[in-house]
Amino acid sequence: MFTQTNGPGVASWVRRTVLGAVLIVLLVIGGTAFRVWQVARVDDRAEADVIVVLGAAQYNGRPSQILQARLEHAQRLFQDGVAPMVVTAGGSKAGDAYTEAEAGARWLQEQGLPASATVAVGEGRDTLGTLRAVAEQARENGWGSAVVVSDPWHSLRARTMANDLGLTAWSSPTHTGPVVQTRETQAKYIFRETGALLYYRLSKNPADDIGGAGLG
Repeated sequence: MFTQTNGPGVASWVRRTVLGAVLIVLLVIGGTAFRVWQVARVDDRAEADVIVVLGAAQYNGRPSQILQARLEHAQRLFQDGVAPMVVTAGGSKAGDAYTEAEAGARWLQEQGLPASATVAVGEGRDTLGTLRAVAEQARENGWGSAVVVSDPWHSLRARTMANDLGLTAWSSPTHTGPVVQTRETQAKYIFRETGALLYYRLSKNPADDIGGAGLG
């Protein structure tokens, strides 16, 4: 009489495979979240060719609180001699009279930065599109290195994209503004940026609408 003995062995192998796959996924997600948190705490002020300020909302030429926090940080970097040029970046929404880049450049010039030290790159509606436009401007001007200014939790994804586009990039995030005020807000942005970064690494496409608008 034939007795089947491999059933439990196959079932056990399947369970171990599934469990291993789940553990790998959890490790990747957890490791990415840790890197998002870790890079958010790093303020790299090494000298570069340009400081790149990633855009955020503006209202008829007036920077939002999020964008102003980034601009204030870029202003300090410029004054500290990190780079001789500040690139403000970011496009516009339908009906806007100004791009995010224009609003940023205007604000910096109002604070005393010379117009010759600011360049507005008003293209892109997501992080990747914006950085593509910045990278093209960098190639035209012979800029090879950049310090990227954004919110802490956005820094790893932005830096990763900038490096993929041919810039030698590091990050100096702002630590003021609405997105860093509470632990709940910080946790929300870490979660969203973890998903957005993993999506980008898998697809090389932007994921700025993961978890809602406003990932930058």
